[in-house]
Amino acid sequence: MKDSIQHIEADIRDDKKLKSTMCDFQPEFVFHLAAQALVRSSYENPLETITTNAIGSANLLDALRSLDKPVVAIMITSDKAYDNVEWVWGYRETDRLGGKDPYSASKGMAELVIRTYVESFFNSADSNVRVGITRAGNVIGGGDWAVDRIVPDCMQAWSLSQTVDIRSPQATRPWQHVLEPLSGYLTLGSALAKNNQFHGEAYNFGPSSDQNYPVSELIDEMARYWDHIRWNDVSQSQEHLHEAGLLKLNCDKALFDLHWRPTLQFSETVKMTVEWYKRYYQNSNQSMYDFTVSQIDEYTELAKVQDISWSY
Repeated sequence: MKDSIQHIEADIRDDKKLKSTMCDFQPEFVFHLAAQALVRSSYENPLETITTNAIGSANLLDALRSLDKPVVAIMITSDKAYDNVEWVWGYRETDRLGGKDPYSASKGMAELVIRTYVESFFNSADSNVRVGITRAGNVIGGGDWAVDRIVPDCMQAWSLSQTVDIRSPQATRPWQHVLEPLSGYLTLGSALAKNNQFHGEAYNFGPSSDQNYPVSELIDEMARYWDHIRWNDVSQSQEHLHEAGLLKLNCDKALFDLHWRPTLQFSETVKMTVEWYKRYYQNSNQSMYDFTVSQIDEYTELAKVQDISWSY
């Protein structure tokens, strides 16, 4: 695996390192996923969150200005960039951005930065830089080791026969497997490379509108594939920082413009996720590379069976 990629570690806030790396590689495609991605951590380190997500995005966009060759940049922000008033219908790409917590605010700031660079530096007909913006719903799947995340917290606790504390069991989210938005990012990147009509456009990538479930139902579904689970509802016993209770995306624009739609049902998403962690905890000394590739193949085959094809 180490021989398959060239891996460079750096801080997205280090503009000089980022620019020099961009100049060295001369990329044709850039997918910007670097972020401080946790809501609760944003309360503990708001400045780090804001500088990483907003200034880091500005640094990347500024580095693109140094390139003389055609390049497509897919800027991934978040569904939490929307000013969430917890209505029951999905947010559209034209809805107002905002955020009550530092993480959401930082993603809203990143969106403003992206818009500024698109309009100020990449807006001419002969610009060599094309930019797409994506906002994805809650992502689950194998390989997520972030702290304070529902799936890895449950998987780790249950692998040790421990009880996991759940702080918001009734919070509803648009759960989707990580391969779903990744397929959207790739689809948008391909479309942008061939057609500049998508330049500067934002797209939601999320599950179908009937795939929103509360945390408690996610846990119940995970229990189908993991024996003897235990969890505590601590929603009444802890001081809670603000987090959205209801969040849903409208993905009609991605369907209309890019012919993209999700592949997996909620049950398939959860099954693939739990199977990855089960394989990991049962074979902790073995590489997960082959199994991960097999899940990508499984996802691709499911898309083919459903006749989901991306024309770009």
